[in-house]
This record gives sequence, C-alpha cells and structure tokens, in this order.
Amino acid sequence: MTRPARRILERIAALVLVACLAWATAADARADDPPMPPESPEQLTARASAVGLDKTSVVLGVTYRDAFDAKTLSKLTSGLPTVIALRGYLFREGEKAPVALTAKSCRVVYDLWEEVFRLQIVQPGKTTEATALSVEGVLRQCGEAQRLHLAERAQMREGTRHFVAAIVEINPMSPETLDTIRRWVTRPSKSTAIGPGDSLFGSFVGLFVTRVGAAERRIAFRTGSFLPPKPPPPPPPQRAPGAGRIPGRGES
Repeated sequence: MTRPARRILERIAALVLVACLAWATAADARADDPPMPPESPEQLTARASAVGLDKTSVVLGVTYRDAFDAKTLSKLTSGLPTVIALRGYLFREGEKAPVALTAKSCRVVYDLWEEVFRLQIVQPGKTTEATALSVEGVLRQCGEAQRLHLAERAQMREGTRHFVAAIVEINPMSPETLDTIRRWVTRPSKSTAIGPGDSLFGSFVGLFVTRVGAAERRIAFRTGSFLPPKPPPPPPPQRAPGAGRIPGRGES
C-alpha cells in the first residue's frame, strides 16, 4: 500500500473513532437525563393490586418492595432511622384531579442491642408499634400495603372505573410535610377525600414530577383500573323451625 493511501485510511479511521466517541458521549448524556414525565397518571407503569370492601371502606392491597434497592437494604442495619412513605391517590379514569388520598409510612430503626427492627407504622385511622426479626419481616410490613383504607365506598362514582396512582419514597421530603401527611391519614374519621382547598397535594405534575432529589429513592406506579367494589349479597333469610313442614296425622 502506498504512503498516500495509508494516510487516507488513517484519517478515515480517526474520523470514525471521533464519531464513535461523540455518539457514546451523547448516549451517556441521554442516560443521565431525567425521564420525560408522563402527561397523565394513567401513563404510569401499572402493577398488580387487589381492591376490596370492608364494610363501607374500600381497601387496597399492593406491594412496593422494589422501592428497597441494595443501598437502602444495606442501611437498614446501621441503627439510623429509615422512613418508607407510600402515598396513593385515587383517580377516576379520564380525570386529572384525584378524589382521595391514602398513605402509609413506616419508620424503621435497627436495635443494635436486641438485634431486632423497631417499626412505627402509620396508616389511616391507626398508628402501630411493631418489631421484625429480619429484613424479610421489614419488607413484609413496610414494603406492602394490606387492606389499606383507600376511600369510603360512597366517594366512588357508580359505574365509573377508578385507579390508584402511587408514590413511594425512602427518607422522603421535609419532616414538616411528612408530619402533615401523617396527621392527614390519622384523622379519627378516616376521611381521605381531597377537596378543592387541599392545595398541599397539588396537581399531577407537582405530585409525580417535581421534588426530584427530595428523597433518597423514589418510585411511582399505578394500579389497574377497577369499578367500585360491590358489597356481598345479604344472607338468605332464616326460616323459623318447622316453617313449611306438612303437619302429620293428629297435628293441626
């Protein structure tokens, strides 16, 4: 190969290398960019859930163990408190404003002397002190919602499909905001309805897009859509003893 041809090939190879490096740099930059926010809560990734009825209350069951990443799990045994907070907003399909808010917060502290996890669990209507003997116990009590009060059945519009859009944060937001949510869900009436004056909870964009960096970790998801749960049918009426029996001989 002549020297001029070799130089041309070397220049082409150099240009190809520069182009590859530029493409890789651009790809890395795109990977670091925050994902584009969804335009509505209905566009969040859906996950399995269960919705039922407990007397007049609609209750929710859903797991969010994936909020515990490796970093969070490694810090659980440090002796420092870790707070896991779930907020679940009830939406009607096709509407932008939520109609109800439920929440569950779990404060975890590892007792270095007793070698157990001390838990304080706050959810609508009650605060519970509990213990867990292992990380699995923490995940079961703090990474899942089981029969969590979502709303009163009367708040749901008959024949309309609903869904829950949820945010889970690890060591979330300011203590003042967390305290406000705690007082919200522990009101004696367990009323989770959101009215026009409840500006604390903001719009969809404010709920699910802003405050990035305000928590150590944050995930968001939605449930599948569902109709208001139906109450079970009433039991059949009890007949009095002997009712409907044909009288025998000598009976009247």
